[in-house]
Amino acid sequence: MENAKRILGCIADDFTGASDAASFLQKAGLTVVLLSGVPRSDMVLEGYDALVVALKTRTEPVQEAVEHSMEAVKWLEKQGATQYYFKYCSTFDSTREGNIGPILDAALEYFNEPYTILCPALPVNGRKVVDGHLYVNEVPLHESPMKDHPLTPMWDSRIKNLMEAQSKYSCFEIGSAALAGERLEETLADWQQKAKRFYIVPDYQTDKDGENIARHFGRCKVLSGGSGILEHLEKRVHKGIVLAGSCSKATLNQIDVYQKAGHPSFKIDPVALWEGKVTVEEILSFIRKYPEEYVLVYSSDAAENVRQVQKLGKEQIASLLETTMGRIANTLVQEGYQHVIVAGGETSGAVTRMLGFHSFRIGKSVAPGVPMMTPVENKNIRLVLKSGNFGQSDFFQRAIDVVRGE
Repeated sequence: MENAKRILGCIADDFTGASDAASFLQKAGLTVVLLSGVPRSDMVLEGYDALVVALKTRTEPVQEAVEHSMEAVKWLEKQGATQYYFKYCSTFDSTREGNIGPILDAALEYFNEPYTILCPALPVNGRKVVDGHLYVNEVPLHESPMKDHPLTPMWDSRIKNLMEAQSKYSCFEIGSAALAGERLEETLADWQQKAKRFYIVPDYQTDKDGENIARHFGRCKVLSGGSGILEHLEKRVHKGIVLAGSCSKATLNQIDVYQKAGHPSFKIDPVALWEGKVTVEEILSFIRKYPEEYVLVYSSDAAENVRQVQKLGKEQIASLLETTMGRIANTLVQEGYQHVIVAGGETSGAVTRMLGFHSFRIGKSVAPGVPMMTPVENKNIRLVLKSGNFGQSDFFQRAIDVVRGE
C-alpha cells in the first residue's frame, strides 16, 4: 500500500535552477513551494506535493556545499519528504573536485542507498546524453562554449569521467536499448555485486528514454539530474481513478471510447455485488494491479439491463452501488490517490460525501459545465464530477489531462 502523503524534496544548486525545477513540477500537476535557502528549523509547510530549496552550492567550497545540502535534506526530512531530487545544470556544471559528486556521495551514504542516476539531459533545450556523453545542441560538452566557463570549465563530455573524478564511487552507463528492455534488473543486480554504491548514467535523447528512466528508477529514494527528467518522474507521483455510475447514452459512449483506447476497466455486476460474489476489496485489488493507469470502474449499463437488476429493489441497488463507489474512492484517496473523476450525479454525491469534502475551489473546465475542483479541506486532491449527459466522447481522457496539468 502506498503512503498517503508523498512529498518530493528538491535541492537545487542555484536559484534559477530551482525555479526551473519548480516550473516542471508545476507543469506535472504538483503543488509546489520554492524556498530560498534552508528555512528555519521550526518552519513547517503542509499540504504541498513538492518543496524546492534553492541553495548556492554550484560554486561553493566543497565542504560548505555538502554541509548546506545535508542541512536542506534534514529540513525536508522533517517536513515528511519521501523522495529527494538533487537538481543541477543540464551541462553538469562542476569541477574535478565537485560539487555534484561529494554532495551525492553524502546523500547516498546518509540514506544508505546503493545507487542513483545522473541525468542532466534536457532534450527540449538541446541537452542530450548519447552513449554516456553529454551533447549541447549536437556538440560534445567539452567542445561547446562550456569548455571556457570561468568557474566550471567542462573538460570532458563523458559523464562517467566527470563524475568519477569528483566522487568516491564508480559510474555505469545504460544505453537506450537497455532502458527499453526487460533485463535491466539483472544488470543492476550484477553491478551491486561489484560495488557497494555506484551511479548510473542513462542515455536520454527522447521522451521515450525519459519514460523508461522513470519506469526503472522513479522509486529511488535519491535521484539527481537537470529539470528534463522531472516531468517524467513526477507523472508517477499522481494516481487517479475513473468511476462511472450514470447509465446515460453519453456516459456509455465515453466508457466505450475509453476502453477502446486500451485503458483497464472493471464492470461492477450489481447482482454479483448484491449476492456478495463481488466485493469492494476485489475491485480494489484489480485497481492496484495498474498503479500507473487511471482504471475505470463502472456500473453503467443499457436501460433494459438496468430494469432487470432493479427488480431486486430499485432503491436498495442504487444505494449499494453508490456506497461501493464511495468506499472505492475513499480507500484509494487514503492510499495516496489524488485524482478522482466521476460520471453521474448520484455517484458524484456519494463519492464527495464519503470523502468528507464540503467546499471546493473551482479550476479549469474539462467540458462546458464540468470544472476541475480542489477541495478546500485538501489542496492535493483534484476532482472532476460530471452529470451523466455532459462531456465529449473522449471526456475521461480530457479530464485526466486537466487534473494532471497537461
